[in-house]
Amino acid sequence: MYKSIIKPILFLLSPEKAHHFTLTVLKIILAIPIVNVIFKSFHTVKDNRLKRTVMGLEFPNPVGLAAGFDKDGKHYKAMSALGFGFIEIGTVTPIAQVGNPKPRLFRLPEDEGIINRMGFNNEGLDAMVNRLKNGKPKNLIVGGNIGKNKLTPNEIAVTDYDKSFTALFPYVDYFVVNVSSPNTPGLRELQNKEPLTRLLSHLQSLNLAKEKPKPILLKIAPDMTNEQLDDVIEIILNTQLTGIIATNTTIDRSNLNTSQEKIMNIGNGGLSGKPLSQRSTEVIRYIHEKTDGKIVIIGVGGIRSPQDAIDKLNAGASLIQIYSGLIYEGPQLIRKINNTLIHLNKSSVTS
Repeated sequence: MYKSIIKPILFLLSPEKAHHFTLTVLKIILAIPIVNVIFKSFHTVKDNRLKRTVMGLEFPNPVGLAAGFDKDGKHYKAMSALGFGFIEIGTVTPIAQVGNPKPRLFRLPEDEGIINRMGFNNEGLDAMVNRLKNGKPKNLIVGGNIGKNKLTPNEIAVTDYDKSFTALFPYVDYFVVNVSSPNTPGLRELQNKEPLTRLLSHLQSLNLAKEKPKPILLKIAPDMTNEQLDDVIEIILNTQLTGIIATNTTIDRSNLNTSQEKIMNIGNGGLSGKPLSQRSTEVIRYIHEKTDGKIVIIGVGGIRSPQDAIDKLNAGASLIQIYSGLIYEGPQLIRKINNTLIHLNKSSVTS
């Protein structure tokens, strides 16, 4: 139904309008109790073979919603009805910001891809915290993805991450440090060894001072060289962070079916979807083999079928996340992946 009816209608709208329209409709219809129950029963796959114990958390299934879909924590309750095992909200910054000028979100149907240069548009930390204070559905695992404001110099970026970590700590189950978006000027420079070590060491010191520390993961770009990945791995191990989310969007534009003229007209931004699938899996495998599986990896990038999910799990990911696949394949993708994993009788993974 999604691909034959709903998707063609949504694709008549601009990508950003379609996104907001979909989330608004979902929120309205799922506020009706009977509809919510029916919706959940159709999309949710419950089976003990899907359960994962990762990072000390109990996941009902390994399929999560990637950050960026629910930037402000407005819709995670509605999205949980789609059968996700966990949901990541954000990226949130301490101060609200409008992001980059529109248009800033573009579809590449020929490649089943998306280019975005949203620029961490969000309503700010206080707004997210106020929503999370209302409580989340029982047993729903929520991650908080944190970043820095555009106008915050890299030299003091640690203060932005500090503020978000401290404010969100009582309300989220794990944290993701985002220094890999290509849409905030200079942000990826924080992936360099010295500033990254300083940032992650500071956050981990805050974390370990808590009575019950929470998992912290680093989200990395797919455009890193093996030498850069080695640096990241060394920092993760030295700071004893929990793991890595591999990967964010790419600035690479090679081997696309979309015309070069269209790509040039779109301009800058991070590319996600099918074109990212192979590279993100390569990065997962590299990290897993280099660390002998000692750190948790959440795999994301171009998952549009059960086989894509299996490839990332086989490469070393303990969990996976989807975003672009949801747009091109619809919410049934979550159910398809989970049913396939049951069919393959994947055993529980403990990390």
